[in-house]
Amino acid sequence: MMRKQLFKPALLSIAVGSAMYSAHAFSQDTLTSNPDEDVEVIAVKGIRGSLIRAQAVKMDNTSIVEAISAEDIGKLPDSSIAESLARLPGLAGERVGGRTSGISVRGFKEDFTGTSLNGRELIGIGDNRGVEYDLYPSEIMTGATIYKTTDASLLVQGIGGTVDLQTVRPLAAQETLTLTGTLERGGNDSDNPEFDNEGHRYALSFVEKFADDTLGVALAIASTESPRNERKYGVWGYGDNNGALLPFGLDTQAISRVLERDTVSGIVQWRPGDNWDIVVDVLDIDYSDSGVIRGFIEPFELDAASLSGSGANSTGTQINANPVLRTDPAQKDGELSTYGINLTYHLNDSWSVELDVADSESSKRDLRGESYAGLSRNGAALAPADERSRDFVMSPDGIVFTGSNGLGAFADPSMLQLAGPQPWGGGMASLADQFATDVLRADGETYNYINAQDGFLNFADFEEELTTARFETFGLVDWGIIRKVNVGVAYSDRYKSKDNKGFFATASSYPQSEAIPEQYLYNGLADLSWAGFGQVVAYDGFAPYNDGEYTLNDAGLLEPDRLGDTFEVNEEVTTLFAKFDFETDLAGFFVTGNVGAQYVQTDQSSTGYIGIVGANFKVCDADNDGQVDASCIQSISDDYSHFLPSLNINVELAENQYVRFAASKTISRARIDQMKASGFVKFDQNINLIAIPNTAEDVAEYGSPWSKFQGNPTLRPLEANNFDLSFENYFEDEGYVSLALFYKDLVNWTRDGNQTIDFTNDPTNDGANYFIPGFHDRTVGADGLVGPDGTEYSPGTYLTPPDLGTFSFFEDGLEGEVKGAEFTAQVPLSMLADMLEGFGIAGSATIIDAELSDGTAIPGQSDRVYSLTAYYETGGFEIRVAATDRSEYLTYQRGGSNKIEQATRDGITQVDAQVSYDFADSGIDYLKGLRVSLQGTNLTDEDEETRDGNGLVTLRREFGPSYMLNFNYNFY
Repeated sequence: MMRKQLFKPALLSIAVGSAMYSAHAFSQDTLTSNPDEDVEVIAVKGIRGSLIRAQAVKMDNTSIVEAISAEDIGKLPDSSIAESLARLPGLAGERVGGRTSGISVRGFKEDFTGTSLNGRELIGIGDNRGVEYDLYPSEIMTGATIYKTTDASLLVQGIGGTVDLQTVRPLAAQETLTLTGTLERGGNDSDNPEFDNEGHRYALSFVEKFADDTLGVALAIASTESPRNERKYGVWGYGDNNGALLPFGLDTQAISRVLERDTVSGIVQWRPGDNWDIVVDVLDIDYSDSGVIRGFIEPFELDAASLSGSGANSTGTQINANPVLRTDPAQKDGELSTYGINLTYHLNDSWSVELDVADSESSKRDLRGESYAGLSRNGAALAPADERSRDFVMSPDGIVFTGSNGLGAFADPSMLQLAGPQPWGGGMASLADQFATDVLRADGETYNYINAQDGFLNFADFEEELTTARFETFGLVDWGIIRKVNVGVAYSDRYKSKDNKGFFATASSYPQSEAIPEQYLYNGLADLSWAGFGQVVAYDGFAPYNDGEYTLNDAGLLEPDRLGDTFEVNEEVTTLFAKFDFETDLAGFFVTGNVGAQYVQTDQSSTGYIGIVGANFKVCDADNDGQVDASCIQSISDDYSHFLPSLNINVELAENQYVRFAASKTISRARIDQMKASGFVKFDQNINLIAIPNTAEDVAEYGSPWSKFQGNPTLRPLEANNFDLSFENYFEDEGYVSLALFYKDLVNWTRDGNQTIDFTNDPTNDGANYFIPGFHDRTVGADGLVGPDGTEYSPGTYLTPPDLGTFSFFEDGLEGEVKGAEFTAQVPLSMLADMLEGFGIAGSATIIDAELSDGTAIPGQSDRVYSLTAYYETGGFEIRVAATDRSEYLTYQRGGSNKIEQATRDGITQVDAQVSYDFADSGIDYLKGLRVSLQGTNLTDEDEETRDGNGLVTLRREFGPSYMLNFNYNFY
């Protein structure tokens, strides 16, 4: 016996929230709907309306899902879709630069979560597969559905789940013309004089229908200028210094950036006849994230006699201070465009076919310059060590300076020199002749390439293209309990490349130094007093690059890890899939669901470089022609297949009460940066590492200057067997409770492989010897040297490095498991008392126990994530306060030489609030289309912190709150 669910909010969702459905879902809904059935359409707006629509989507879906929904295009309340997603049960947001950008689903970072736009796979503009969700302004979206379990027709999958973003379908939406304007203000003033803390957003969106509602057009245009001012405290790590835990070096900056983003989304939907539905959509996003990172970076030396206290709590004096004032201009520019067409043809009342074709392209240049200034060029005579000092207070929250001596030049541009104060030019050894001089340093030696680095221009270019095609058929059948069939084939072709470039910069004054040119200076000083550094000179860090003040040398042929991070990856995937929906009565209970499978064939390849320094001190340039040697280029390919079954069962225990069970096998393809064919042999020029004795025991204790790394283009996807069980009780139009248990058996995860090898006889490279006299050796200088093992070396001692070092790589085979529980409740408080009409709360708690078999954490996984939203709505007035709390988690960040590295973030509690008034019922005719809102994010001023094993802060970023005043006007 067939029965039909008649939950009113579900019908409401179909009527006024139909934009929640992706393009390929249209034909399915058409086949199952009854054109003669009366559908109750109720205009529900605001917070409560969005909760009702989202709840309806959750209830009607055969998978376990979460959803967000706007009543119309341009009505989502946040600055980007990321902020809205981060508040959903089982999801957690990750801030990048003060804005929520990444999203974890059930503990899996966005790299392991599939992301689609209207059912099509979506690309990003970053290093990997993960999508930067803050790239997508809320004004172009109508909602999103997050699939925590999968079915065979869901082609964009991930171990964590799938996030499907949705734009409007004009023939299923109300006609509207909406103008939005937003004024934004950061809670932190800018510490850099050339920036402020004010921004704005503008958006125009409309939906129109023509030709007796057979042709629909939707257009959304959004422009954003959003400031971000950040205070960054960082160290090079801590060590025991006379009984106190003190930093090896300092890295403190005032950061100001401005995000500029222009977005155009256009959709045309045409139904030329009863059997055809044609949708063409275009999305184009241009963005720029530019600014400056300005502050100090320097080694730290303690005056032992001044020390008071021990462990993490002490006071004392830093001596021999020779700070590098780094002015790092940053410019990140990108563009993403996607074009698609969806054709649906209804063969008859029971069968339809659909073809969906799309192409997406993205490009990005991530550029960061470095310009150094200080007391003098390194090697020049300085005041005695004790005359260049700072008093400090050390605590678990880091080191703060309370006074200084002999460092006043940093506020006086006439005294500050545009030159590198530290001897960081070791990477230019192959250019020794270019920097050879007869000018003597203070130690009696001549200036050379070691003294010649005054800056660095660092950038990476990313390109990505994804072409997809999908053909499928839908049919209503009567095959026993099988009611619907969906069978199809899909193809995708992905290309992604990274070109990692850089240039060493040397000022024209070398080997001397000169003051910063007056034309480079900004009016006003930069404020670093919050870290105890006072006011410092502010100048344009791009200026010496733009006017030719710096001589540039290509680092790509000088730094092996840069060439070894340049690559191309190609991936072709063909998928056959079939899904069968069923309905039946079982022991008096109504049971629905689906069963199906995908067969996935993959061909993948990568071309890259193995960066090795040659006898001429250059990387892969033995003939000195400036081109990469053919012997350094390599291409690797592989192919494989997967069978991915899935099962979803839903049992209606009572009216609007369900038990859902799901079982599936899912994959997340390996990270792009891990699949590269590239690699490199790296040598750290630090003389303290070169002085490590040549024994396996000493290398194990103190490390080695040698390291080798290589990617793996043959990596298989991450793979998991998934089991989910949930109970859901929908007791009100805007009220439900649910409890979900989930288990993921991780049968394959990428492992970090490590192996100790002899760098004078590399067994992984045909016995290659990487040691080069004159490049990998050192002679102890006039001050002598104390090695890491305590050995004293007199001036003139010749040192060679140890032979042993570490070879790092990626391999398959790691296993693990994820066990979790989610509790969600959405309760209108009018259930408790009539006087609470309009009040409500929505909350969730996700508890996860997860670990890989080698004891490492899963990137993006917090042990707990809590969220709570309280709201009130009446007569057009709304107020919402939302708090999200997540525990610490592992993530990735951009590290040195533009490479990706791991980092652990401390837990964070973020509180947002919004107050708004809709004038629709105000009685003032000319204001009836107006809605005004005031929104604040990060109201508790939460910092982003990373701590080491001793509980000491190694990195802290302070962003402050931000506020937005929004005006939204509907002309009709």
